Amino acid sequence: MKYLLLSLFISFASLGAKEYKVIYDCSSSDANYIKSRMWLVGKTADMMQENGDSSKVILTIHGGCVAMVSKDYEMIVPDEDLKSIQKAQEYLKSLSKRKNVKIIACAMSLGVNAIEVEEVLPFVEVSKNSFIDTIKYQNEGYALMTFK
Repeated sequence: MKYLLLSLFISFASLGAKEYKVIYDCSSSDANYIKSRMWLVGKTADMMQENGDSSKVILTIHGGCVAMVSKDYEMIVPDEDLKSIQKAQEYLKSLSKRKNVKIIACAMSLGVNAIEVEEVLPFVEVSKNSFIDTIKYQNEGYALMTFK
């Protein structure tokens, strides 16, 4: 009887829970904006969890946004943007520790920005073309949120 009641409770509790699937696409070169968006991705995931919902989060990084995935970003980021990119990278590292977050950087954008694959943070997956990844995840039902 206790098992039945527990099962019913869990079933009813999960009825209101939702699963969110989202792909955040960052191509911005504005360091302050990138920093604020990385914070917002984490805050949004926290809010989903607080509501009892689950989420699957993909973060694709390309264009001017790729500097934050470099171990040596100081060499490619203007001095006035260093603090913002440093903070963005801290947020990114924190996001990477979540089991429901996958971070992907575009190899083409890395090349254009003179970032070698060996310089990319170890938790970042490198993709040949993040546009293809974005399309794939959208086809799988992920909502697209862009940071331009």
